[in-house]
This record gives sequence, C-alpha cells and structure tokens, in this order.
Amino acid sequence: TGALIAPDLVLTAAHCLHNKADGSRIALTSLEFRADWRNGRAAAYRQIKRAVTHPKYNYAATKTSERVRYDIALLQLYHPVNTTSVLPFETGNRVLKGDHVGIVSYALERAENPSFQDVCDVLGRQQGIYVMSCDVSFGSSGAPIFSFENGQAKIVSVVSAMARSDGKPVALGVSLETSLKVLSAELARVSATKRATSAKFIKPNQ
Repeated sequence: TGALIAPDLVLTAAHCLHNKADGSRIALTSLEFRADWRNGRAAAYRQIKRAVTHPKYNYAATKTSERVRYDIALLQLYHPVNTTSVLPFETGNRVLKGDHVGIVSYALERAENPSFQDVCDVLGRQQGIYVMSCDVSFGSSGAPIFSFENGQAKIVSVVSAMARSDGKPVALGVSLETSLKVLSAELARVSATKRATSAKFIKPNQ
C-alpha cells in the first residue's frame, strides 16, 4: 500500500521495493501506482519515474529495530495525478503515547478495496519507531497511519511490520518527523544527479 502526499509523490515502506526472495531491488518498470484502486479499477494509473529509500535503510538488517527505524520510501511519478477525485494527503507531526490513530490499507484479504482499520492507540515511541495497538495483516506494509488532530486526518507514519507485545498483535511504523525531510533531500539529490549525467555537452568551435 502507498499513499499520495503530493500530485507526483507516493509514500510507502522501503521494504516494499525489495524482492522478498533475494532482497534485490524491484525494477521500477514493473511497478505501477493505482490511485483509489477499487474493485479492479483505479481513478488514475501512473508509472514510477524514480524511487528513493532512507539512506540508512538496510533491508538485510537482522534486528527488527534496525530495519523498521528507516523503513520508508518516496516514489516519484512520471506524471502527476491531477484529478478532483484523488487528492494528496497531508502529513503531520509526531504523535504521542495514548493518541488515537487509524490505518487505511489494501491488506491481503481485502486487496481489491481500501479498508479503514478501527481506530487504535499509540502504545509508545522508541528510537523513531511507533508501536501501535493496530492489528495489521500482509498487504498493509507501507499503508498510511493517520492522526486525527482537530478532526483533520494527517499521515504521521507508515506501516513497517507486524509484531506482538504482551501476547497481543501490534503494528510498527516509522516516525515521519525527520524521515520525510531526509527522503525529500535524497530525492532532490538523485534528481540533480540524473539531470547532470544526462546533460549534453557540445565542443565549442576552435
């Protein structure tokens, strides 16, 4: 699952860009963003121009904390989604222990329709990782986690992993507080590098 946060930017989890079998990066040509996907149809279909993950993300990390803390990615679309039926979500600041959050995802058993998870609670925040009482499933990876401050839904994290705490299922997510700024800077750096390497140089006349 991914969420549109700008007309041409999609937020998701970094591990969603890797093949589970061997850990290699998935070719962008094999990915497609389907905005507002429902019952086999989308409001817009877009190809991915480039994708960046957090510079400190390590798919091969063995410790859950090391994988989850930086498990976030930003995808840039070739063409922005400019339709009144699909609007980008706003992002928000950190949430605190006890705050209510909600998740919208295309989980395994409901892959054809987005589902809003019942409101759950933030149980704590440890080293940039939120622990939430949400019971997520396969397919929820990368799903947006919303806060509801002043009645307005804003993305504050994305689902990275399922876990258990005191025998109960919980969801783990990355804090966007600093990660989103790092991703934006990384995307700008990669974009600038691409422009520089694709420039055409002409030898002046002698």
